[in-house]
Amino acid sequence: MKKFVAAKLHGIRVTESDLNYHGSITLDPDHCEAAGILPMEFVDIWNKQSGARISTYVIYGDRGARQCILNGAAARTCQVGDELIICSNDFLPADQVTEITPKVLTFSESNEVAEVLTYETTRDASGALSFAITKDGEKQPIPLKVS
Repeated sequence: MKKFVAAKLHGIRVTESDLNYHGSITLDPDHCEAAGILPMEFVDIWNKQSGARISTYVIYGDRGARQCILNGAAARTCQVGDELIICSNDFLPADQVTEITPKVLTFSESNEVAEVLTYETTRDASGALSFAITKDGEKQPIPLKVS
């Protein structure tokens, strides 16, 4: 089994942090559902400003609130306004990499979804793998710069 990206929220901004909570990250259910992240699912979180990397579980907050709240010990890893990359994972046999198409949501400064991307891996007739990032079915340049 190998660990693969299952879904990603890229560039979502921290709206609050609450040290006196029992832990986790609170996210807008609309964002999670669009990407495919479930409540209580463990995610990896990377802070683009500080470089901090943590792992915690997701709880759904208020639908439509565009919130991203770090709770408990996770609150020590960020400041309000920091951009995060939140990644859920899946464990699959390596030969199933072509069967997954993770959704990647990017965000505006106000945590509105800016774009929805898809990661795709294909295998040609000779067995060689190729990777693409698509938006609305069209391939994007790799590496894809964040706008």
